[in-house]
Amino acid sequence: MKILFVYPNYPDTFWSFKHALKFVSKKAAFPPLGLLTVAAMLPEVWEKKLVDMNVSRLNDRDIKWADYVFISAMEVQKESVKKVVAQCRKLGAKTVAGGPLFTTGHEQFEGIDHFVLGEAEASLKPFLADLEKGCARHIYVSSERPEITNIPIPMWSLINIKNYSSMNLQYSRGCPYDCEFCDIVLLNGHTPRTKSREQLISEMDALYTRGWRGSLFIVDDNFIGNKKKLKAEILPALIAWRKSHRFPFAICTEVSVNLADDDELMRLMVAAGFDVVFVGIETPNEKSLVECTKAQNQNRDLVASVKKLQKAGLEVQGGFIIGFDSDSETIFQTQIDFIQKSGIVTAMVGLLNAPSGTRLYHRLEKENRLLKTFTGNNTDFSLNFIPKMNADKLVAGYQHVLDTIYSPRYYYERIRTFMKVYRPPGHRKPQIQSHQVKAFFRSIWFLGLRGKGRRHYWRLFITYLLSSPAKFARFIVLSVYGYHFRKVAAARI
Repeated sequence: MKILFVYPNYPDTFWSFKHALKFVSKKAAFPPLGLLTVAAMLPEVWEKKLVDMNVSRLNDRDIKWADYVFISAMEVQKESVKKVVAQCRKLGAKTVAGGPLFTTGHEQFEGIDHFVLGEAEASLKPFLADLEKGCARHIYVSSERPEITNIPIPMWSLINIKNYSSMNLQYSRGCPYDCEFCDIVLLNGHTPRTKSREQLISEMDALYTRGWRGSLFIVDDNFIGNKKKLKAEILPALIAWRKSHRFPFAICTEVSVNLADDDELMRLMVAAGFDVVFVGIETPNEKSLVECTKAQNQNRDLVASVKKLQKAGLEVQGGFIIGFDSDSETIFQTQIDFIQKSGIVTAMVGLLNAPSGTRLYHRLEKENRLLKTFTGNNTDFSLNFIPKMNADKLVAGYQHVLDTIYSPRYYYERIRTFMKVYRPPGHRKPQIQSHQVKAFFRSIWFLGLRGKGRRHYWRLFITYLLSSPAKFARFIVLSVYGYHFRKVAAARI
């Protein structure tokens, strides 16, 4: 059997980092971890190829070569998926689709031969068994939450790791929380399921053996879902592995803000090589946090929590949402003030939307407020429901927030605020790579000599160059990110 894996294209969003990638001569931020893992689950004797459309074009000859085309995607890749399916149908290729997009909305797609929905560990095996017998059904679905202790190491041989700015792996699935707007619990459940210490180390070894040195993204829904196991087993093992391999990776992941309540966990994560955490802040409006049942963020000083994480040696990236029913027209300035005060430089702000199947989706459906299918991109000024606030005022206010926080003055001011609190870890950093050197010189050209806000750039450039090598390196990265955010925001006008 010949299998072609296709990962559709991402549109240009804040999350794509498209405009930042050119600074480091990379084609995409992350490889398609799900498809690489599925590839490792198929029979070894099958021939396999992968086309990541964020890295290279999908050619007709690739499709004609394959017996089956496996497609996986998220909501934001929907338009690209439709083009891929049409191309396959035109060439008479048989298609198999799975992953988040199809699990929550497969009925939106026509022309796909087989759907393998839910978690592949539960639904892929019966599909393969029927395929071997020649009687594969149209849909395979499972609501089972299988243990993830037997997942094979992703098939890294299918990609060229040099095309990516970061590698990725998964340690756990599931989130103990139940935010109204989030579809994570639909896809992966409430109870965090984790890999073993040995599995995680084996996956680190696999990347190390392939020559990877640099950023590693642990893609978990909430890395700290099982704190006890992290502190007792996982992080001590990562610390020992990291030292024995001469500090090859700088690790980032997603966590809930209550990480700030656990000093020991913060210390261990930093010692294990974590230097960036993404936190769903959502909103400083307490009423909106109650509305969306974001319990872990309620009744706390969110700015103080963020600064505690920063002081521990963790750069905090934040997700923010505008458009809750409890939001008044004051929310726009409130969000701006919070983002500036917290020093969250990488602030991802989007409009509220209701993904299919979420509690928010069902509530709005009962209230007859749904408008259309969610695009998966909450930064494209689209709404799939009727908001309580006037829609035109909401979109205009959102535009004002983007124009403000990504402007050079406000953006570089946030870097300064962050650096006043941030304490870079004292342990050794991964070895400097050639693409990081390129980013340094290109930042001077595009931001220091040609970009808007040159005065702000050079003031901080000199400050951190003379005071702290670690802060200076972080400054260069954040400056490049700012360039990307301004490009994306300007394209939305």
